[in-house]
Amino acid sequence: MTMSTRPTTRRPPDVRPDRQGGPPLLVPALAFAALTVTGAVLGASGPRPGTDAAAALAWTAAHGTLLSVGAAVLLGSAFPLVVYAATAVRRLRRLGVSAPGPSMGYAGAVLAAGALSLSGLVGWVAAQTAGLGDAALARALAWLWFATGGIGFVAPLGLLLLGLGVPALIRRLVPRWLAWAALVIGGLAALSTFALLTDVLYPLIPVGRFGGVLVLVAFALALPATRNGEVTR
Repeated sequence: MTMSTRPTTRRPPDVRPDRQGGPPLLVPALAFAALTVTGAVLGASGPRPGTDAAAALAWTAAHGTLLSVGAAVLLGSAFPLVVYAATAVRRLRRLGVSAPGPSMGYAGAVLAAGALSLSGLVGWVAAQTAGLGDAALARALAWLWFATGGIGFVAPLGLLLLGLGVPALIRRLVPRWLAWAALVIGGLAALSTFALLTDVLYPLIPVGRFGGVLVLVAFALALPATRNGEVTR
């Protein structure tokens, strides 16, 4: 008796897409942008390094609630920045970027987020201690609030922009104008480090802050998720 055997076919392995790329990059980008703009608006009238001690104390005492809300916004803006950087670095790795630039950019984001967190906490402390009536303390806290939320934030943010812009330009992952914008604004942001030496460079702080926000949002829109989406122009 002969037995007939049917040819067996092997099923191809179940290929599933990589779902570990993180959230859509635009989500933390827009959250960071909204919180950054809100924080800037809330603190626009606040004391600066050139403000005298009495004026710093008067403003802090009169705007305690505003300062506390601004402090919470600053602290909250640090979180989407780190999420954005981690997601962007992950995406660049998936696109084949093995250079250390993205890792350096992530380190810059962590430093910038730490500066934002410290600035927010300093602002909260300033609001709580305004009732002491110590003008010298109010001025010192105002300086620290400005230094951490201004130069301390913008300078390392430049490292993030450079870490994204260099591989994006070399690998043509985004339009060239966007990659160059990241490099130029990132360089200016890093240059704001020397605003600690002269207030002539203070204008670099808003350039790095708001220019950096625009670049990050643009990168979230332009950076492809897969190699098939690389920009060839």
